[in-house]
Amino acid sequence: MVIASQCAPSFSTSFCCHHRTESYTRFLRFPPLRLHTPFSTRRLTLSSRLNASSSSSTPSNGYDFDGQDTPYELQHGVLTSPPRRRGSSVYVSLPLDSIDLSSGEMKRKKIMFHSFRALATAGVEGVVMEVWWGLVERDSPGDYDWRGYFQILTLARSCKLKVRAVLAFHQCGRGPDDTFWIPLPQWVLEEMEKDQGLAYSDKYGRRNKEYISLGCDNLPVLCGRSPIQAYADFMRNFRDTFRQFLGGVITGIQVGMGPAGELRYPSLPSRSLAWVSGSHELGEFQCYDKYMLASLNACARKMGMPQWGYGGPTGASTTTNDPERAEFFRSDGSWNTPYGQFFLEWYSGLLILHGENICRQAESIFRGTDVAVSGKVAGVYWHYGTVSHPSELTAGYYNTIMRNGYLPIARMFGRYGFTMCCTCFEMKDEEEWKLHRFSSPEGFLRQLILTARICDVPLEGENSGSHLDEKSFEQVLKMSRLCSSDGLERSSFSFNFNRLDKDLFGSHNFSNFTSFVKQISNLNAFRGKLGFGGDDVSQSWPFSAASSGAALS
Repeated sequence: MVIASQCAPSFSTSFCCHHRTESYTRFLRFPPLRLHTPFSTRRLTLSSRLNASSSSSTPSNGYDFDGQDTPYELQHGVLTSPPRRRGSSVYVSLPLDSIDLSSGEMKRKKIMFHSFRALATAGVEGVVMEVWWGLVERDSPGDYDWRGYFQILTLARSCKLKVRAVLAFHQCGRGPDDTFWIPLPQWVLEEMEKDQGLAYSDKYGRRNKEYISLGCDNLPVLCGRSPIQAYADFMRNFRDTFRQFLGGVITGIQVGMGPAGELRYPSLPSRSLAWVSGSHELGEFQCYDKYMLASLNACARKMGMPQWGYGGPTGASTTTNDPERAEFFRSDGSWNTPYGQFFLEWYSGLLILHGENICRQAESIFRGTDVAVSGKVAGVYWHYGTVSHPSELTAGYYNTIMRNGYLPIARMFGRYGFTMCCTCFEMKDEEEWKLHRFSSPEGFLRQLILTARICDVPLEGENSGSHLDEKSFEQVLKMSRLCSSDGLERSSFSFNFNRLDKDLFGSHNFSNFTSFVKQISNLNAFRGKLGFGGDDVSQSWPFSAASSGAALS
């Protein structure tokens, strides 16, 4: 039995119940489920009494040309320095292994030089540079090595490209045998071995070291610092080191908030998300490390229901991919009972509190630097067509047929001036239904996009895989159009293409990509009334990826 102690996070809790019917709820779900369905919002307010002291699943790319630069020079000729231009709001993610793990230097410098110039010629705004905690502060706390990233920024400036920096506080890759393996800093892993509770754990006792458990966010468990303090110190040192680039070259900073940089629990290990079959899983609640259990126990006692505080829900089995065979997740399951509402509000509320802690630090640190700061939400869509949305629940998103679980997240980002980033913009329902009949990446995105618009939060889109075909680009354009701001002089949407590899520069692929970049840059020209309802948005989108490049050029 785990009980709350003086060192465990304590929470003041209160239920605030109210019901609300909004017209926009009509189109947040599939037609059979969304008509005349009011949102029922029950809110569990969580506030931490602990104060910190001052202070993709997509595999990368095999970006290896064996030292040969000939393909670039043949396809793109001798590229002169690109002229300054109006940006297209398209950024391209760099290869995961852009930095050499042993030397800390930028890899393949000549190829990167040609790649940057080719991207600039294609009209992209800039590149996305992932800055790995496990590389920069690898050996000892407070000892930062930024050499490789300084080289990337210098190259981007010379090619007149902008940079979005992703501050990655999570593990990269599936294990030491992975080509793109970057674990958490060595000194952090040592602390995680000393204190087993620093890693997330499910009901089977399986520990996950992709990201430090948010249950100990404000406890001095990392050599005298809390995880939030360690993240803040990293951000502060990044700001001070690259101050000359901020606002000019570095125009955006995405702050990692969980596994894969996303604000979520590791309900499914990243290695499972990399497999097609993994996208069918319900996921496991990650609330069994000692710090999460102490918080749950304290919260249950505060509610006067101590029996609710000894673990996660029963009947939330992942031995089946069918929610109707799981007692907690089925349509009439206990997720919609007073206990289920208590647990899910605690579980999701703690995740939002974690995001708020990081947002508060980041907003303070980067205030006045003229960079846009963002956070990322996971695209968990594979049980979106069910009533309980089990995969979203285990990931920490309390989103069901009766509740918009992304609304409090968007409001949180809005309070701190954050942009919200999300993936799977190229995915189609009809393709996903072949794998799993309850999947709906389009339904999920429509809800998230609309929620961002309601909260006036800008949105960044991403694709989940390096798809270079015309249909994928056309789907991105279709979904991107939903993010355009009606009646405004600017669009609140930008896109991160994932990611730079040798296939991108194939003649046909690069032509498709260049046409796509042109179309994204002209999204502001299409600001007609957006017909959500039951209409297919593609019916009002007059250009295809194949035909519109010439029309818009």
